[in-house]
Amino acid sequence: MSIEKVNLTEKLGKFNDYWNPRIAGELNGQQVKLAKFQGDFIWHKHDHEDELFLVISGEMKMELRDKTVYVKPGEFIIIPRGVEHRPGADQEAHVLLFEPASVVNTGEIKNELTRENLEKI
Repeated sequence: MSIEKVNLTEKLGKFNDYWNPRIAGELNGQQVKLAKFQGDFIWHKHDHEDELFLVISGEMKMELRDKTVYVKPGEFIIIPRGVEHRPGADQEAHVLLFEPASVVNTGEIKNELTRENLEKI
């Protein structure tokens, strides 16, 4: 087993597309994912998993049915299982996601944005 540190800037430099998370690490059935956000994603929910969104750079917004929360670099938001939400970013944002390996990015929705077999970087 090789133990190595992960440089987030280096990993984020390996891709340029939006809404296509990559796996940067795994532990205890959880995945650490990196993604770039720009524009609005889709409304969805995860019935069995909580999600953590940590903003590395830029600013993301998390729309909930009753409010919108703006998340800046160094801040995170946890979305509890079953809560309908829509992430977005007016300008490019780099985001670390921490969630169970079972999470599919579009939750119960299956469409062209669904990513089920994520690339490891």
